[in-house]
Amino acid sequence: MPRKIASFMVAAALAVAMSSAAFAASTQWARVITIKTDNLSAYMTELDKGRAMLKRLGVSVQLRVWRAQFAGPQAGTLIVTQEYPSWAAFADAQAKTAADPEFSKWVAGLDKVRTIVSDSLYREL
Repeated sequence: MPRKIASFMVAAALAVAMSSAAFAASTQWARVITIKTDNLSAYMTELDKGRAMLKRLGVSVQLRVWRAQFAGPQAGTLIVTQEYPSWAAFADAQAKTAADPEFSKWVAGLDKVRTIVSDSLYREL
């Protein structure tokens, strides 16, 4: 009997671990970056260049820019979201962009037109 209970416990633990991994793989992820810029037009132009590079690299991401409207003292804050369909897509994007010298140079150049205030990763529930 104890052997059956132990086998059941191992099977249950394995099932929970596998379902958690499957959940993480199928859950959408969003990287949320709060930025400050004195030149929104130049920043948006740079983001268009970044979108083109991401497309060239075959990165599966939805890039959006948001401005806080009704946010008290935070009104006007700019948020950039990178939305990924899965954790695997996020990891793939990180690998592809890190390996591309042109993309790395572009990211470094963004410091001329923006300052990162915060950078967070969110998982859809």
